Amino acid sequence: MRTRRWSRSAYLEFAITQTIRVAGYSAVVFVFAIFAFLLAEGAPALREVPLRDLLGSRWYPIEGFYGLIPILLGTLLVTLGAALIAVPLGIATAVFIAEVAPRGLRETLKPLVEILAGLPSVLLGFLGITLLAPQLYAFLGLSTGLTAFTGALLLGWIAIPTIVSVAEDSLDAVPRTYREAALALGATRWQIIWRVTLPAARSGVLVAVMLGIGRGLGETMAVMMVTGNAAVLPTTLGSLFRPVRTMTATIAAEMGEVANGSVHYHTLFLIGIVLFLISWLVNLAAASVVFRIRTRAERVLS
Repeated sequence: MRTRRWSRSAYLEFAITQTIRVAGYSAVVFVFAIFAFLLAEGAPALREVPLRDLLGSRWYPIEGFYGLIPILLGTLLVTLGAALIAVPLGIATAVFIAEVAPRGLRETLKPLVEILAGLPSVLLGFLGITLLAPQLYAFLGLSTGLTAFTGALLLGWIAIPTIVSVAEDSLDAVPRTYREAALALGATRWQIIWRVTLPAARSGVLVAVMLGIGRGLGETMAVMMVTGNAAVLPTTLGSLFRPVRTMTATIAAEMGEVANGSVHYHTLFLIGIVLFLISWLVNLAAASVVFRIRTRAERVLS
């Protein structure tokens, strides 16, 4: 009887182990399947459109212009602007919640941040187009409120909850003994935060920053609603206050109108390949930095 119970337990453990293993492998398979599909649909654009036209400064598919540079630079302009806003504010908020805020306030702020992270992007885009854009138009005296700066502000707002949530968990995971040891040596609260807690949690904080940038890079609806969607080449810093178009907005706005198998269709998938590779490089850079930090820490501890 005892042998039979053990056999059931072993069978259940084997089933759970295999399920977890299949789930882990399926994530890798899905990523390669997505890239293979993008490659199959987007690679023909490299044959159908000359490379000098793909690197051109004009995106106007109706007349056969497929220059990717304006939408690529528009994406980078909005994403970098959002990162400049979201990273310092997100890390500062995470430090405040994890290290400074009283327990009651912390228990209130954490759920609110998680609620903000879960708000639909179309709702944030609606708030951006009805409240943020008119205010920026009137306050800055712009020709239109739908600009790259408006998109950067909105994307920064969208990325902040992601950065705060992940960074706060990393700071909270730092052993309390680190803080107590620094306090015993006479360090102030800010010295403990700056020289002990943040360095100990820097791998998790870096992952939070990368996730926030990745969220901004892949955001579609909110960006499409507030950036003006003009495929204009941003050449100066003043372009930040003019309409731009991003890669995600281009795919979302035009994919439903193109004929299947056309040059325009293949070029939109080529944009998807470029977006996929940029996201992959961002994650690869983050993983590389985290690996170096962990290796250095293990070397010091050994």
